[in-house]
Amino acid sequence: MKASPADQRRLLEVAELDTRIRQADAARRNPPQAARVQALLAQRQTFAQELATRLGARDDLRAEMARIESDVAMVDARRARDAERLNSTSNMKEAQGLESELASLARRKSDLEDAELEVMERLEQADAAVAEQESVMGQTNAEGAALSAEAKRVVAEASAAFEAATRDRAAVAETVAGDLLAFYDRVSARSSGAALLRRGTCEGCRMVLAGTDLQAARLAAEDEVITCPECGCILVRTEESGL
Repeated sequence: MKASPADQRRLLEVAELDTRIRQADAARRNPPQAARVQALLAQRQTFAQELATRLGARDDLRAEMARIESDVAMVDARRARDAERLNSTSNMKEAQGLESELASLARRKSDLEDAELEVMERLEQADAAVAEQESVMGQTNAEGAALSAEAKRVVAEASAAFEAATRDRAAVAETVAGDLLAFYDRVSARSSGAALLRRGTCEGCRMVLAGTDLQAARLAAEDEVITCPECGCILVRTEESGL
């Protein structure tokens, strides 16, 4: 294939713009924050389940505390009633019965108070566990929100870069001969499309050309379109090619 050296050089601009288009498209489709955001969402679900478990345990302790407090109130009411009856009775047998019941109620209240202290201690631990998990959830949510905002910014910038590079690519492509551009499009499906031959090295695949390939490039006419024997991209020759 024949093409003017100027057209061949413009392919380098097309190739650079194609690279920018691919990079911008990849960034807008999958911003670098996306993987971490997905990981945080999975963590958040696990953390939420743990928080629900801890809240349930705390609620159970609160219910147990309420029951104990209710039992203490009932014992206190019963003791007050028995003490009033004891003060007003003159029946020795009834008085002995009331004294025995008061002693039993005192032991019952002591047991309830011991249980109350134990539950209070466990409830403090449960409150601390809930607060700890809520803090973890808060940190996760804050990081997720920050990363999501950053991802939106990246996507917006990448979308703008994609649109700008696509416009620029169309403008440059219009200045390239149609048959050369069609050939470039075919080879770009499996390579960088076009690359500079610099000091005997293809900048598309970074491979140094063999002596025979360099000799062939050296002997080729300026308007001859040559390709890299390694990656197949169009090799653009300039004064930097080392031929």
